[in-house]
Amino acid sequence: MSVLVIQIPPRARLASRSAAEPARPTGEFDYVLSSDGRSIGSTGRAAPPALPKADRVLAVLADADVSWHRVSVPKAPAARLRAALGGLMEEAMLDDDDALHVALPPLAPAGQPAWVAVLHKPWLAATLAELEGTGSVVERVLPASAPGTTASGHFFIDGPSDAAPTLALASADGAICLRTGGTLARALLPAAPAVPVRWTATPAAAAAAERWLGTPVGVLSEPERALESARSPWNLRQFELAPRHRGTLALRDAMRRVLSPEWRPVRYGLAALVAVQLIGLNVWAWRQQQAISGKREAMTALLRSAHPGVRAIIDPAAQMQRETELLRAAAGRPGDGDLEVLLGAAAAAWPDGQGPVQTLRFEGGRLTLAAPGWGEPQLAQFRERLRPAGYTVELAEGRVTLVRAARGAA
Repeated sequence: MSVLVIQIPPRARLASRSAAEPARPTGEFDYVLSSDGRSIGSTGRAAPPALPKADRVLAVLADADVSWHRVSVPKAPAARLRAALGGLMEEAMLDDDDALHVALPPLAPAGQPAWVAVLHKPWLAATLAELEGTGSVVERVLPASAPGTTASGHFFIDGPSDAAPTLALASADGAICLRTGGTLARALLPAAPAVPVRWTATPAAAAAAERWLGTPVGVLSEPERALESARSPWNLRQFELAPRHRGTLALRDAMRRVLSPEWRPVRYGLAALVAVQLIGLNVWAWRQQQAISGKREAMTALLRSAHPGVRAIIDPAAQMQRETELLRAAAGRPGDGDLEVLLGAAAAAWPDGQGPVQTLRFEGGRLTLAAPGWGEPQLAQFRERLRPAGYTVELAEGRVTLVRAARGAA
């Protein structure tokens, strides 16, 4: 899964750069493109519209653009947490609260001390708007270094090539960016060997860093460090700068996790389960089709044996019923819907206490009898007695209609 890491250049400050330092082209960003988030695929510098496309887009800030403060996380609702942090850190901040952006570490427990990142909000918001103007979304903004349980120090050149290197020092006591030309950086070094420190430097600063430190340092290029910082659990896009489409981003992140190599056995298992279900459904459908075909063939054979005169068999059940009715009519026997059968059924179920019927009407297998004075008890008794034999009864305008249920459905 491809990852694009954009290196945000340091925020411009008054008298922060020397005239001898090469100027960075306005509107261009250094980037690192990786196919798996661990190894460098390509690097370069381009304007936002020309940046490579990737599945994930991350941004890494310079060390000097993030300050760190140790505070106790307020116990406040999510909607008021930002205001509570601003009030808690008001005395420690030099700028107005509206000009500052704060971010908490992931899963920061309320009421417990935690490191809070503080940035210049208008500058960061403008930078994100510039990057996202082409339609891409910066999912996470990360610090180049952050306080943690392990100590690290990285040397880089931030000025003319002959200037003293700058040290980005991070440990459990915080993270700070210092010039090595003075004595403050050396005074803040962790006590050795009590605190093991991982020392790195850019290729241009490696020799000067080893002379200043008196010990070898590992060479770590800026693209390698940016890709390393991209694996940090931090995300500075919080509160006002949080992505608007967080639900979409969460869904995309879940899809990426599902498609990652770690989830490959789960994907294979689900695919196998779906395949087994499809094969089972097809086998079951085939067996059902075979059973239906066998019953249809048995009905056809029964029709041919019972009525040899039928040549073309289209609907065995309907043809069997029709031929049987013809034979019954030819033999002079009454059918289920004939007048004699309906009269016999009505006589057997006639309600108690009712006199003989005065008028009747038979038409199309429906027998209508005069039933003056019938109420609901008589109708219920008449209906209950005829229901086991498969007859339905209706009462309307003093007349009761009797019909064979099967013939009525037909």
